[in-house]
Amino acid sequence: MKTRKMNRIALTALLALLGAACLFPFFWMLRSSLMGNAEIYNYPPVFWPKTMRFGNYPSALTLFPFGRYFLNTMMITVPSVFGILLTSTMAAYALARIDFPFKRAMFTLVIASMLMPGTVTIIPIFKAWVAVGIPGGFIPLIFPAFLGGGAFNIFLSRQFLMGIPKDLDEAARMDGAGHVRILVQVLLPLLKPVLISVGLFAFILYWNDLLGPLIYISRNEQNTIAQGLANFRGGFGTDYKAIMAASCMAVAPAVAIYFAGQKYFIEGIVLSGLKS
Repeated sequence: MKTRKMNRIALTALLALLGAACLFPFFWMLRSSLMGNAEIYNYPPVFWPKTMRFGNYPSALTLFPFGRYFLNTMMITVPSVFGILLTSTMAAYALARIDFPFKRAMFTLVIASMLMPGTVTIIPIFKAWVAVGIPGGFIPLIFPAFLGGGAFNIFLSRQFLMGIPKDLDEAARMDGAGHVRILVQVLLPLLKPVLISVGLFAFILYWNDLLGPLIYISRNEQNTIAQGLANFRGGFGTDYKAIMAASCMAVAPAVAIYFAGQKYFIEGIVLSGLKS
């Protein structure tokens, strides 16, 4: 019993240390955003500012048009998250609840597609958009989300559905329900944890995406937060207080969304299990 307790204490201490290591960059960014440049350059470094400079944030906003970048990012992120949730859930339902020829082979191909680097498809996809006359803008960034929702999201949703008894489907089918009604009225309320998990993954992916906007967005007024922040760092590389303040503002929405759905996020990951 004593050995088990010591092991638990050691494991807790290790997890706390790893957690502190992961959070330290965020702490350093926050403390730097409340300092002056001279204090940031101090050596040895100080871990907390002597005077809180909250004025760094309004000052950064005069240089970093956060509102416009925020709106552009939301115009891409919100419909993309909706598209991923819609199509990944439909695909997962088909793979988990409907019997059709070569279903296992198709699911294997979905999983195998996760092994292919995304960079391999960048040029073919760009050429396809050029061929249809849409070489840039928001559409090439949003539309792919409605074409399946991503292999990992399909896998996560399918595994969660495999843990829900099929008796519910049979009972609904006896009442005359079809596939759409079963999915929407019976299964969708039970999918809340995994839907929130997939939504969080998708939101953070699109919120932090830099490569996609760099390829398809060339007009400054359409820049996303990640793209605008990269340009801001390039233009104000020595003004670290402004860079850190802008970075804090850019990270804040994603952190807030994560903490709001943290409970369901963990539940969705755990309950997805490893069923096949």
